[in-house]
Formats: sequence, structure tokens, C-alpha cells
Amino acid sequence: MKLLTIFFAGLLLCAPVYAAPPTGVQASYEVFSGGMKIGQMNELYSRNGDRYTLTSTTTPVGLLAMFKPEKIYFTSSGQVTRQGLRPLSFEDKREGNPARSSQAEFDWNAQQLTLIHQNQRTPLALPEGTQDRLSAMYQFMFLKIESTLDFAMTNGNKLSNYHYVAGAQQKVDTPAGQFDSLYLDSQPKEGESRTEIWLETKNHLPCKMVITDASGDQLIQILSGLKVQP
Repeated sequence: MKLLTIFFAGLLLCAPVYAAPPTGVQASYEVFSGGMKIGQMNELYSRNGDRYTLTSTTTPVGLLAMFKPEKIYFTSSGQVTRQGLRPLSFEDKREGNPARSSQAEFDWNAQQLTLIHQNQRTPLALPEGTQDRLSAMYQFMFLKIESTLDFAMTNGNKLSNYHYVAGAQQKVDTPAGQFDSLYLDSQPKEGESRTEIWLETKNHLPCKMVITDASGDQLIQILSGLKVQP
């Protein structure tokens, strides 16, 4: 699925939150496309001192499981700083389809990002605050979100810059319960995909995400379970 590969986010250029973020998070999401459930996503965030680890596993269900049964594994690890998460390594692993797998290595001292895909290594300049596509979702926990958000993010294949606008708080109903949430909108130009995300206001964890491509097709990710360890 093309939409399944568009998983945005990164460091938000705004003031950090000084209240202590959680040390552990278990989150699960249901993924829908065309009104049908196509996947189940399970994520685990763990912090130990100034280090973090993140894992995410997406399992196809329904018709997608019949025609494209591969699981998708994301892993991210790195440092926890006053500004939030600082990834050191990221991996996108596709079960049964290694040609689509990718990795990223972050060398903050040399300010170099290395993308690894199909045994090719591509070095790039590493902007301060860059996130990977998994750490980006948990970087929100460390930030006081203001009106305009700009960030850099890598998915292991490329490095991209994004711009988002924060809207009014909204209530969101999910299988995990109802949440007060902060709404973010990518406000795309004509012909671009649009990403909308709702962050529950207590810990700034995503409780819903909607990605709409230029043709109007949507991928919806919605929270189905959440456990937070202070």
C-alpha cells in the first residue's frame, strides 16, 4: 500500500516541555483503508536513564493479509536529551521483502546521516534535531507544541523537511476511549498528500492519524490500547 509507507513526523522546532515524560509506553493502533481494517500496529517505548529504545510491529489483517502478508518492523534507539529524543540508529525491516528494507545511522558529532538501502550507503548532512519515522511520534512527549511546527525526518531512504500547523483542541473517540486532543494539519499544497494527527493532551501521544493522498484515498490509524508508565 502506497499510503502505508507515508509515515510522517520529526523534531518540532518549539520549546521543550519540562514536566517529566513517561518512561514507558505500550500503544496499539488499528489501521484502516477504504473503510476496512487492514492492519494492527503494536508499539513499545522504553527509557533507561539517558537512553531509549522503540519498536513497532505492523501485522496485516483481512484482505491485505491474504494478498500482502508481510509484517513491517520499525526499530529506533538513541539518547534522551533535554530537547527530547536523539536517535542513533533506525531500521525499517520488511518481512519477506528485504529489497524494501532500509536503515539510518546518525553521527551527531560529524553531523552526518547515513542511509542504507540494498547494500548502498548514502551519506547526507544531518540537520540538528532530525528524527526517524518512529522516534518522531514519541518526540511529541517532550515538546510544548506551539502554532507552527517544522521538522526533518528520515525513513531510511530519504531525508525530508515538513511543515505543520496546530489547530484547536478536539475530543476524539477511539477504541481505547475518548481523549482531549490537539489537532495538527500538514496543510499541503495542491497535489500533495495531507497528514492530520490528533495528540492526546496528557502525554502528547498520537491517538489518531489520517493520511489523505492527492486522489482522496485515506489511511486511518486509530488508538486501540494504551498503557503509560510514569
